Amino acid sequence: MLRLAAAAITLAALALPVQAQGIKDMVTDFTLSNGMEVVVIEDHRAPVVVHMVWYRAGAADETPGVSGVAHFLEHLLFKGTDKLAPGEFSETVAENGGTDNAFTGQDYTAYFQRVAADRLDLMMEMESDRMVNLKLDAEAIRTERDVIIEERNQRTENNAGALYREQAMAAQYLNHPYGIPVIGWKHEMENLSQADARAFYDRFYTPNNAVLVVAGDVTPDEVKALAEKHYGVLEPNAELPKRARPQEPPQTAARRLTFKDPRVAQPYVSRSYLAPERDAGAQKEAAALTMLAEILGSGQTSVLSEKLQFGNKKALYASAYYSGLSLDDTTFGIYIVPAEGVTLEEGEAALDQAIAEFLQEGVDPEQLARIKLQLKASEIYMRDDVGALARQYGAALTQGLTIQDVQDWPEALAAVTEDDIMAAARAVFDKDKSVTGWLTTQEMTQ
Repeated sequence: MLRLAAAAITLAALALPVQAQGIKDMVTDFTLSNGMEVVVIEDHRAPVVVHMVWYRAGAADETPGVSGVAHFLEHLLFKGTDKLAPGEFSETVAENGGTDNAFTGQDYTAYFQRVAADRLDLMMEMESDRMVNLKLDAEAIRTERDVIIEERNQRTENNAGALYREQAMAAQYLNHPYGIPVIGWKHEMENLSQADARAFYDRFYTPNNAVLVVAGDVTPDEVKALAEKHYGVLEPNAELPKRARPQEPPQTAARRLTFKDPRVAQPYVSRSYLAPERDAGAQKEAAALTMLAEILGSGQTSVLSEKLQFGNKKALYASAYYSGLSLDDTTFGIYIVPAEGVTLEEGEAALDQAIAEFLQEGVDPEQLARIKLQLKASEIYMRDDVGALARQYGAALTQGLTIQDVQDWPEALAAVTEDDIMAAARAVFDKDKSVTGWLTTQEMTQ
């Protein structure tokens, strides 16, 4: 069955349009005179376009004491300008047959619209307007602050798993702001002010701190003309600060936590390790860690599944994860949901044993070949989604990578060897740089 599945993936990849396999030919980039970076991804198969503006400013760029202000400001950008009334931006997008939204991460904030290609001019007009002309009043601050606090209540305070992950991340980072949740700590969110939002906006919302990504039925010349018309006339922030955050000191002691909550339906054990991120021009180690996570935790044929679910049957589920897209050090994680009758202590021991066995046994060459094929197919299929492509480039460019790094990534994954993976595993599985946590109910504590 596995051979058949691999063959099907190969055939599907070969059957894709020729254009989808030439991503380098689809991408053009240039920089406006005010420092705004522009990326154009051509795809003329449908008369639609995705227009995205990414700012190199996220939760980790906040000043101490105002956690959540990056996400708060994301909400406030929909409250209007001198030209647009509150809510008019999204209403205009909808009236023109499109959709829009925004999102905030640790390293970026992004705004996007998906519309018919002939509406791109209008999107740039509105987005460039709110880059510099945001209107903030006391009522907008009060109502939107209530909105983000309610969002935290629903997504975090009412979710035991989310509260647990928040505590685990705070323990993982001793000094870096990645240990602070993107949505913010509630006690600080409650005091976010108009001045806090305005300070973040004035500091970071500037063309020389932004990346414009346009993907779809456009040409580079068309995009350049419109970008110069709408964004090129904006003044840059000559005092834009250098992007520097507090960095982690040497981590020399393993940390543990137990989070108890009667709402927990399924207890589990997780462990995260401080891990290197993808760096511009040096993606080899991140590629090896990406492969390691796939080998350990991707699907029912993964190492942890075979050992813990189908082998000793200690787990209902076990997996691993790693995301190298990060401006600073990221995390590599493993976890286990113990089977019925298996305690969290026994589950943790089984997880440790599985990792120890893997470090002794090494990588299965057939599994590695299969994963490489699957990842290659995923990369090819993603080229059929202009929105996904736009997000890929925007995220990379706001997290320290270059266009060349994005285009080299598939080759970096394909070049990973068994020795590379094992070297990465031995380096990352350092318990002195780890946080082990138990998520449990009151009744299951030991």
